[in-house]
This record gives sequence, C-alpha cells and structure tokens, in this order.
Amino acid sequence: MFGSAVLPGRRARSSQPASSDVVLRIALQSPEGALTSLQCSLDGLSNGEAAERLGKYGPNVVARNARRGAVLHFISLLASPLSLLLFALAVVNYLTGQGWSAVVIAVMVVLSSLLSFVQEHRSDRAAERLRAMVATTVTVSRKDLPGPRQRRTRSQAALPSPLPAPDVGKLALPLADIVPGDIVFLSVGDIVPADVRILSCKDLFLSQASLTGESMPVERFAAAVTAQPASVLDLSNIAFMGTNVASGTACALVVATGAQTAFGHIAADLASERELTSFDRGVNKFIWFMLRVMLVMVPLVFLVNGLTKGDWLEALLFAVAVAVGLAPEMLPMIITINLATGALAMADKRVIVKRLNAIQNLGAMDILCTDKTGTLTQDKVILEKHVDIFGNDSEKVTEYAYLNSYHQTGLKNLLDVAVLKYVDVHERLKTDTDFKKVDEIPFDFQRRRMSVIVERSDGVRLLICKGAVEEVVSVCTRAEKAGELIPIDGRQGDELGKVVQDLNEDGFRVIAVAFREIPADEQKFGNVDEANLVLVGYIAFLDSPKDSAAEAIRALKRHGVTVKVLTGDNAAVSCNVCRQVGLNTTNVLLGSAIEAMSDETLAAQVEATSIFAKLAPQQKARVIRALQAGGHVVGYLGDGINDGAALKTADVGISVDSAVDIAKESADIILLKKSLMALNDGILEGRKVFGNILKYIKMSASSNFGNMLSVLGASAFLPFLPMAPVQILLNNLLYDFSQTTVATDHVDASYMKQPRRWDLAGIGRFMLCMGPVSSLFDYLTFWLLWHVFGAAGNPALFHTGWFVESLLSQTLVVHIIRTGRIPFVQSRPSLPLLLTTLLICLFGMWLPVSPFAATLGFVPMPLSYWLALPAVLGAYLLLSQWVKSRFIRRYGLS
Repeated sequence: MFGSAVLPGRRARSSQPASSDVVLRIALQSPEGALTSLQCSLDGLSNGEAAERLGKYGPNVVARNARRGAVLHFISLLASPLSLLLFALAVVNYLTGQGWSAVVIAVMVVLSSLLSFVQEHRSDRAAERLRAMVATTVTVSRKDLPGPRQRRTRSQAALPSPLPAPDVGKLALPLADIVPGDIVFLSVGDIVPADVRILSCKDLFLSQASLTGESMPVERFAAAVTAQPASVLDLSNIAFMGTNVASGTACALVVATGAQTAFGHIAADLASERELTSFDRGVNKFIWFMLRVMLVMVPLVFLVNGLTKGDWLEALLFAVAVAVGLAPEMLPMIITINLATGALAMADKRVIVKRLNAIQNLGAMDILCTDKTGTLTQDKVILEKHVDIFGNDSEKVTEYAYLNSYHQTGLKNLLDVAVLKYVDVHERLKTDTDFKKVDEIPFDFQRRRMSVIVERSDGVRLLICKGAVEEVVSVCTRAEKAGELIPIDGRQGDELGKVVQDLNEDGFRVIAVAFREIPADEQKFGNVDEANLVLVGYIAFLDSPKDSAAEAIRALKRHGVTVKVLTGDNAAVSCNVCRQVGLNTTNVLLGSAIEAMSDETLAAQVEATSIFAKLAPQQKARVIRALQAGGHVVGYLGDGINDGAALKTADVGISVDSAVDIAKESADIILLKKSLMALNDGILEGRKVFGNILKYIKMSASSNFGNMLSVLGASAFLPFLPMAPVQILLNNLLYDFSQTTVATDHVDASYMKQPRRWDLAGIGRFMLCMGPVSSLFDYLTFWLLWHVFGAAGNPALFHTGWFVESLLSQTLVVHIIRTGRIPFVQSRPSLPLLLTTLLICLFGMWLPVSPFAATLGFVPMPLSYWLALPAVLGAYLLLSQWVKSRFIRRYGLS
C-alpha cells in the first residue's frame, strides 16, 4: 500500500507523477487513515526506516537539466554545428588529396573541444560546490530523538487538534532527505517540501503561484474531502511541493517526493527549458550579429576567388575557412571561464552565486531596493520601552506581549526574540504552569497582527493580540488607563497617535498590544474574533543603524548604484534610520498611496522617491516593476517571508543564508553576511566579469572584421589565395587560445564606476572603427610581401608572411583594446594574459621554421621581413591606441 503512493525512485523509474487516484484516495481518508495507508505513525519514522525508504525511493529532488556523463558531454561538444562544419571541411580536404590539412583540422577541432570540455567541467563542479553552500531544510519528526533533547529549529509549528502532538524530537533535514511517510511541520515562510497530506493545521493559507499561477493564497484544511474536485490541485487537504506557506501552521504527512510530485512532473517537462536572461540575450544578439556579417562577407569572398582564379572548389574551401575564422566559436568557453572565475572570486568575498548568469545582471544593476532591518540596521533588536497608552512605563504591556510571543508557533521574528529575553517575566507570570495555550490566530500580511488565546489557572480565557499599531488600534474600541477601561474617541485617538509618533521619530519600532476576555465555551477562533479589543499599550524596539551602512551606501553611489528602501515598517521609523545612514528622506511613498496610483503615476513617482514604507509584499514587486519600466536594472535584497515576490520580480534577487526558505529559493545571489559592503564587492566583481567578456568580444569582432576586409581585397588582386584554409583555422585557434586567460585580467577602476550593460550598437561601432585599422596594416604587409620580399611568384612566402603578421597583430592589439587607458603605463594586464599572448606570438614566429612548416604550407621568411615586422606592428599598435582614445572620447567606455 505504501509503495503505490510514492514515486518508483531510482530502482524503477516512471515518467508519470503520483497518479490522481492515489492522491485522491489519501485525500478521502481521515488523517489516521492516511497514516495507516502509508504505514507510518504520527511519531514519525525512525532514522533506520527513513534511510531504508531513501534508498528505495531516491532523494527528494525534481528534474534538472540532465547532467550528462563526461563522455557524452565531450561528444556533444564534438557534435556542435561549428565542429561538424570543421569536420566536413576536413573530409573535403581529405577527398581532394590534402590529407595533412585534413588531419590538422581534425586535431584542432578535438583540441578545441577538449579545452572547452575541461573548462566547462571545472566550472560546473565549482558552481555545484557553491550551490551546496546554501541549503534549504525542513522540520521533521524522528522517533530516535527523545523530546527533552529535541533540536530547536526555526519552524516549531505546534500540532493543533484533532490529533495529539507527537512526543518526539524535531530536527531540520535537507530537502533532499525527505521521504514518503515523514511527518513535517510547516509555518509561515516555509516551502512545502513534497506533496503532503495535511494532518492538522491552523489558518493555513498557501501561495500556489509557482504551481498554478494563482495570485491569491488558498486555504487548506485537515478534514477528509468528500467529493472529487475538477483538478487534483484543488484537493483541500493536500499541499503540493513548491508552494509556500503564506500564513498559518500545519503538521503534514509526506505522500510523494521528487519526480512523483505534481511539481516534479512539471519540472521534468521543463527541465530542458530555461528562460533567457538579459545576459543570454546579449550573447545571442552578438552571435547573430556576427552571423549577419558572415552572410554578407563570405559569399563575396567565395565569388571573388571563384571568378578571379577559376578554381571554384578551392574558392569554396577558402570561403568555408573564412567563415570559421569569423565565427566566435570560443565565445561560450570564454564566457563559462569568466563566469566561473567570477563566482569563485565572489565566494571568497562571502557572496554565493546560485545562477552564474546573474553575475552580469549584478554588475549592470543601477538601483538596489532593500529592506531596512539587518541591512541598514544591526539586526540586533532590543526591547527598550514598554508603555501604556499615555507613554508611561507599564509592566502589564510587557507581560501580555511576552505571553503572545511565547505561545505563538509561527515564525518568531527578531521582535519576538527580543521580548522573550525578558526571562524575569516568564518566572513572574509562571507561564508554564499558570497559563495554558488554547489556540492562536496566525500572522498574515493583510492583517499585520497575530493573536493567541490562553487560559489562566482561574479558568479565564484571554485573547492577546499584538502587531502593527494602526492595524491593532483599528480593532480596539477601548483602552486601559490606570486599570480602568475608557472608550477610544477622536480626541483620545489623536493623543494615542502622538505617543506613537514621538516614539517613531526617536527611531523606535512600535508594536501595539491589546486583549479581551473570551467566553469559556467558545471553541473555534478566527480573524473575526479580533474585535472589540482593549488597547493596553505599546512595546518599543530599537535597532540601531550599522556603523558600516553609511559608508556602504556612499560606496554604492560612487559606483552608480542608487539605494532605495522598501519596508513594511512605518514612515517615521524608516526615515529616522535612513536619515542616519545618509539617504534622502524628502520623498516618502506609503503603501496606501501606491495602492491608489495607476502604473503610469507610480512610474513617475518612484524615480524621485528613496523610501517606500508600509508596503505589502505585492506592492514591493509593483515598485520594482515601475523602476524596470523606467529602464533601470533593479536588484532586490530581502530575507523575509514578504520578500519572495520582490525577489522574483527583480532583475537580480539577493538574499542571505539565514533567510526564510522562500526568500533563499527565489534569490539569484546569496550573501553569507548581510552587509551592503559585501554586496558592493559583489557588484564590482560582476562588472569585472562582464568587462572581461566584453574585451574578448570587442577584440574578436574588430580583428575578424579587419581580416575579412583584408581577405576580400587580397582575393581580388592576388592570383592565388591570400592564405591557405588550414592556416586561417590555425591562426584562429592560436588567437583564441591566447584569450583563454582574459578572465584573470585586471579591469580599470574607471570602467567599474558605472553599471555596464550590453550595447550591441557600441560593439558594432567599435568594430567598424578598429577593424579597418587592422586591415590597413594588412594591406601594408601585402605590399611589402609583394614588392619588397619577393612573394609575387611565391604563394607560400606570401601565406607565411601574412600569417605571422596577422597572428601577432591581433594578439598584441589585445593589450590596446583591454583598457581605456595607456597600456602598460596606466594599466597593466594580468600575468597569465601577458604570458599567453607572449607565448602565442613566439609560437607563431617559430612555426615557419618548425618541423610542421611543410605540412602547414609555411616557409622560412627572409631576415629583412623580421626586421621590418616590428616597425609594422609598432605603427599598428600606436595608431590603434590613437583611434581607441578618439573613440572613447566620443562614445565613452562601453
């Protein structure tokens, strides 16, 4: 019976999720019946049982992009369109009697693929290690853990009626270790770890947007369903993997894990699909741009050579080689190396990259939206004041607040932790013996308050409510003054507001506390019971700004990143903190005002506003969309339950390792230390990565375009091919090898000052400016080879002379293009880049006298050539520096 309800696992795979009738059968049963069906108990599994089921059914993971074995990965690289084109060229060379050329081409393809394989394999392993540093856990019961020694976890949800609480310990397990039959505990902010049957719950609402697209949370219950709904996703007592708890608590039974879940089935269908990021789109646009250049230039080269020389097969081989030379075949590998290198460098700065392509978005970010607590403040909340409605110290306020925080079972935030540090209150009230919890009404972001119902030893029941001041006061009709109850009228409401405002302006976060007595015969409680309350007073917390926050904000501003605060806190407290860290507090937008605005009005307002206060979760996402509509690349830093929507909406979502599950899963970047200064370091690393990738693209585009202009002209006036096809391919391979170390290169501080984005038009302009400079000196080389060095009747001499000049010029010009400044004087390359470029130059000069010279069609060059070559290269580099400087003065750095 147990096996029929879960996935077949690693031993017997299935492409289908848990069948609808199995899920329906479990949903139709009572909680006790469901436990019996899955051969488990409310006490949970023993470690031995869990290990056996994990071995039988496999880890709780959904489908990812299939991870191919090393051999298949290497074969896939060999079978890429570009590699197949090269192999076809090799075959044509072989069939036409050019056996050595065919061998050389094949060897180059294999070596290029092998280099890409090694680098991608290393990058994948590095990325996996980084992702493993950020783990999502779930709270489960285990029989082996006795109650007194239970580990305290973030999600300590109680087990409400009708089932009794298990007398076992709770522990946090990695998501992958959850097995069918496990008893899991859920509270606000938790991601549902598998398809589970709700055994008991309290005001449980789930966000199913990731599964169904529904924007509104849906309520779930423990009772057995009585009829089959239209869809299995509508079963009222089943929570599905990938959804998250918006409010309430629950104890649930794991029914299906991994690929057998509804979420896993969807993931399996979509595993090979991935939404393109702006980085991916930029790379693709560049590749298509180069392809369009090829489509124009290559047919021209083919026709010119065919018409002028009459050998159409030779013209075809040459044109294909030219096409391969134009193709940026090493670009994917260069990008992979740069992203992986950047991710590892960011990890050293305690910034973990979950998605490599997010690095570029981080560098392009020009607006950072962040919450306030823990980012601008020290994340060490201290309960400083406990006052009545007139601002006088009140112990009763502390006592009621303590009872509320102690008995609530949802996510205990920093404010609850600060309240619970008052251990003398615990002893004075005899909380464990004189008060018994009856029920609770969990927190949600619509009500912005939560309540517990407790019973005193004398039998009196109290509903104790605490939460945001406006929301709590809105359900109060009376207030307590010196032990007497007074009605809250307009005049007293103004006086109450003055007390709160004074506390807010002093930088205190204020929480209201209220209560009312509950009839002893009342058994069920909900939001409607939070009415006619008595306002007792306020507790005020202080969370001082971080010493480093102001400097971090200044550093971000220096690097072109504007910080905006999006918080659920009130405006007065937010402004107080922001003022201390140097943020502009002139314009403040409240959530209530945003709610009334059209998208167009909001888009106009967000530009000049630095503080957005009293925001609901969806309002944060709306502010981010308004900024994006204005052309900004927006990052969002958050770690709370209410940050999931904003993290997903932002161009780059940033969270911290201590964040709630939904925040960590939604983020692209994870900070191991919640610090804006650490984020600033990550932004600079992102710009460095993008800058180095752009160097390769600009160098490749300009040199390839220049080569095409040279080939086209030379093909028109030469009686032979300007260079043999195999020589073009070798030239291209050697040049690309010299660029494999560009990821290690330094990036100028001036380039890092501003956010950087893809600018295809700028790349095109740069190519059109620098390419002809390269071609100009190619034509000078052609003239010298023809008229000075006697290559008019010696094709091999001409081929060799242009090969060496072309290889050295495009390899050395890297040092001009890599910086906007004067190379070697104002900006020095990294040692690996310097060594690889030097090595390739020396290797290219050695080839004409090497044992491979005859095979490759090279001949030794005369001494006069070697004496003239430095002058040609020196003039080329000087002119390139001048043109580059003029380009930057006109168009700026790009």
